[in-house]
Amino acid sequence: MQKKQVARAASAVIAAVGLLAVGYVAGTHRPASGGPGAVNVSTSADKVDPKTGRKVLYWHDPMVPAQHFDKPGKSPFMNMQLEPVYADEGGSSTGVSINPGLQQNLGIRYATVRRQESSEGFDAVGTTQFDESRADVVQSRVTGYIDHLYASAPMQRIAKGAPIASLFVPDWLAPQEEYLALKRSGMDTGLLEASRARMRALSIPNGVIAALDRTGKAQTHVVLSSPETGVVSELNVRDGAMVTPGQTLAKIAGLSKLWLVVEIPEALALSVQPGMTVDATFSGDTSQHFKGQIREILPGISTTSRTLQARLELDNSALKLTPGMLMRVHVAGQKAVPRLLVPSEAVITTGKRSVVIVKNGDGRLQPVSVTVGNDIGNETAVLSGVEDGETVVASGQFLIDSEASLKSVLPRLEGRPASSATGVTPATGPAQASSPGATQTYETTGKVEKVTAADITFSHQPVPALSWPAMTMSFSKPAPDAFADVKPGETMHFVFRQSGDGYQLTKVEPVGGAK
Repeated sequence: MQKKQVARAASAVIAAVGLLAVGYVAGTHRPASGGPGAVNVSTSADKVDPKTGRKVLYWHDPMVPAQHFDKPGKSPFMNMQLEPVYADEGGSSTGVSINPGLQQNLGIRYATVRRQESSEGFDAVGTTQFDESRADVVQSRVTGYIDHLYASAPMQRIAKGAPIASLFVPDWLAPQEEYLALKRSGMDTGLLEASRARMRALSIPNGVIAALDRTGKAQTHVVLSSPETGVVSELNVRDGAMVTPGQTLAKIAGLSKLWLVVEIPEALALSVQPGMTVDATFSGDTSQHFKGQIREILPGISTTSRTLQARLELDNSALKLTPGMLMRVHVAGQKAVPRLLVPSEAVITTGKRSVVIVKNGDGRLQPVSVTVGNDIGNETAVLSGVEDGETVVASGQFLIDSEASLKSVLPRLEGRPASSATGVTPATGPAQASSPGATQTYETTGKVEKVTAADITFSHQPVPALSWPAMTMSFSKPAPDAFADVKPGETMHFVFRQSGDGYQLTKVEPVGGAK
């Protein structure tokens, strides 16, 4: 009896050991992936396509591209297999790759974002004007007549000391004759000095009095000359005209110094201060630079141009500038600070935002929104959005700030469908729209599987414009009684468009009637 109990205990121990062994083997040797009872565990091997050997970023349903899946399988949205997105193709968040040949055809040129010490300056335009503080007037101090006019018309250039007009003054004859008579009669010096004082009181120039002592002949003509080299900005008399004391005969504007009036944009009005350095160039000769400092800020904002005027003085001793010239002006800031700079042509301005196209480390192009500052020469300061050393597209045919680039190129770089207003689909070119400006439509051919009051189910061919493979899916009707002649089993050509979260049919016709 005791032997039987010992035998039973030994049998139980052997059975337990056997069960443990089976459990160990089952735990360490799992079925192959994909077989019955396989456990789908995400590993690095799952991210490689066994057919092509290419690394897979994720799987997605082409009809719902925003939804990503970690493993292949059936789409929960449609009766179709999920499509892989490979690492060497990239998703919508990593930009797009452009082959070198296409880059050359597009004229793409790159530039590097760089940090540079620069002053808080800006570019503006200015106009040269006469320096009114240096204008001279030629007036008559006596009553007389214009005997000869040397200056013929306003804006005539004239040198310093050049004659302007010869003036005949009859009233000068009597005091001069009186002075000569006193001198011939041997009068004392007191009377002669009194006579000279009387002539000076009658505005007879000292030169005429000196000539009177030297020659002994009275002079009744005086020549009025230019006090400065410049132009005759005003000429108010003609030959033979009578002039009176205090009358302005001409106005001489000098050219050795000119005013430069700079038009400051209203947005920068508070940043302009007297003393800021200005570098001006003329478009006719950009190698010539004229420098100066803002002397004063003129009060008031122009209601037409919305600009504030700042005035400074330019040295024009070489007489290279004339009034009325349009100058390109750079107003430098008072303190230099480090800034990130990109070429101004690299910035696409949409009105609501500014965008640059950044070249990623793998060579892909991706649009990035940036905050821009002021222009510094041919470059623009970037306050945020890019980093020092990044590569941006500096020029290219698609960087033109136009409706085409803003509604077509940028969405395509961001991985979104192009706007229907451009008439271009992301993959196939011209959109199949019923009329200019209509909603984007697509077309294909398929077999009718099911017809209901709400929709029609097709087993249709691929739709390249949407990157759809051949599959079976349902399309909504515009109305319950629409396409009443369509029957299951028929092969139809149909046109559809996106409507809300789905797609709606716009035309269904037999394959023989397709256009």
